[in-house]
Amino acid sequence: MKPTDSELEILHVLWTSGPSTVRQVHEALSQSRDLGYTTALKLMQIMHEKGLLTREESNRSHTYAAAVTEEETQRGLVDRFVETAFRGSASKLVMQVLGQHKASRQELDEIKKLLNQINSSDESN
Repeated sequence: MKPTDSELEILHVLWTSGPSTVRQVHEALSQSRDLGYTTALKLMQIMHEKGLLTREESNRSHTYAAAVTEEETQRGLVDRFVETAFRGSASKLVMQVLGQHKASRQELDEIKKLLNQINSSDESN
């Protein structure tokens, strides 16, 4: 399931902060954008219905947590993006990103390390 941009913002807060109340998520989001409390509440209720969040209903306040991991969400978004924008070509995506963005030496080293890991696992299969 592909989260909307607003849902992704809420997920980022929960991935970073852990289980939180609507008020805590609202306060975190209000630092960077104008978002009403009731809007945050409604979004989180919808996300719970969609299975993106879990909800603990103890005491008077509900505590929400991400039901999806950051990694699986990113993987799904990237897979869909590669399919729709680059017709399934990961190499076109990488070339576009590296052509538009000056990668640091550290980022390039991480990319090389990943490519070496992929090559090693392909050779052992």
